[in-house]
Amino acid sequence: MNIELTRFKVKKGKSERVDEWLRFLNENMKDVLVTLEGEKMYIETIFREHLNGDEYLYWYSVQGVGGQEVQNSNHWIDKKHIEYWEECIDETFKPVDLKTEVVMIPEKIRKSME
Repeated sequence: MNIELTRFKVKKGKSERVDEWLRFLNENMKDVLVTLEGEKMYIETIFREHLNGDEYLYWYSVQGVGGQEVQNSNHWIDKKHIEYWEECIDETFKPVDLKTEVVMIPEKIRKSME
């Protein structure tokens, strides 16, 4: 199992597109959840922060081993998600992976995830 929390910087002037992107994901959650199965993505959560004049998105995920990469998906929802990503995420900013220190998942939940 892979557990991550990563910070990505939003390009300047893209806050409204990020609003649209997050709204798109929420409004199409049924299809989003279908794509997570192929990725073996058990939990994926996006957080948003404005800090010192910059905007960041944080991805928290709990993923099983051997899942499909979103970039290899042919599902329409993933293609649109990647379009938003390429438009909104600042690729010149090195993503920051926060260090996992403690994982608290009860055994019965962990077993059902695997």
